[in-house]
Amino acid sequence: MDTVNPGPSPAPAYVSAGLSGRTLASAVTLDGGTVAFWTYEPLEVTPDTRTILVVHGFRGDHHGLLRVADQLPDMRIIMPDLPGFGSSDAFTHGPHSVERYGRFIFDFMAALGLGRDTVLLGHSFGSIVAAHFVASNPDAVRPLILINPIAAPALEGPKGVMTRLAVLYYKLAARLPRRPGLALLRNPVIVRVMSETMAKTRDPGLRAYIHGQHHAYFSSFADRDSLLESFTASVSHHVAEVAGLLQLPVLLVAGEKDEIATLPSQHRLLGMLPDGELKVIPGVGHLIHYETPEPAARYIRSFLKDHPA
Repeated sequence: MDTVNPGPSPAPAYVSAGLSGRTLASAVTLDGGTVAFWTYEPLEVTPDTRTILVVHGFRGDHHGLLRVADQLPDMRIIMPDLPGFGSSDAFTHGPHSVERYGRFIFDFMAALGLGRDTVLLGHSFGSIVAAHFVASNPDAVRPLILINPIAAPALEGPKGVMTRLAVLYYKLAARLPRRPGLALLRNPVIVRVMSETMAKTRDPGLRAYIHGQHHAYFSSFADRDSLLESFTASVSHHVAEVAGLLQLPVLLVAGEKDEIATLPSQHRLLGMLPDGELKVIPGVGHLIHYETPEPAARYIRSFLKDHPA
């Protein structure tokens, strides 16, 4: 009897084919600049369907949270590229500060007609922006979800030295002539080292996917000056600064092996929140959105059921 060699197994799909059918790409002009954003419509609108506005992390764009959006087909998810990143223009006026990004969220929500029943979700640097926005606009959204939240000062403690070296890296890149400065920022070896450091999964296929994502999108920034301003903002603030002002339910989703937003700092942050809940995903670090979107989505869905619109 003849046997047929089926050939190599197909590579796993890390985003489902159905996500594209839920996707609508759009753009809006705010303060003289174009902001690109993507809406992922629910497969079916139910009483539990919520609108979730997502704020991505530093040097990321909307692509980073696609696997989480894919796991929430019952939700309407809106993901802009923050000004200065991805397909969005940098701010035309004012620095790329946490306060300025907060004003952007306010203006973006107004432009799209998003009301106070909107759920706000921030990842990493996005957690700082989201928390400070809510502290300044306590009635704007409800509730708040922070994934890999930056819970402590980046310039203090054991990681302070590495943070200061990173500050020097971004300052040097901004001061060099344009071509070598961009080459330094987009150096594939540096990007790969960063990606290898953050990825904790042992799955070779998933690691390759993560490295590919970072290679494709980590260098999609508008210019060196706005990037330096954004990085300075990311290491100059943290969620704990405003934790006591967050008078709404807050879900923290943390990685057990996160070396940027460490687990002890998450527990300290939890103790500062008037109404907080902490979920820890084992075996993952700062890339929950890439490595463990399924448990993250389960925690989000459960949290929203406990705190309906």
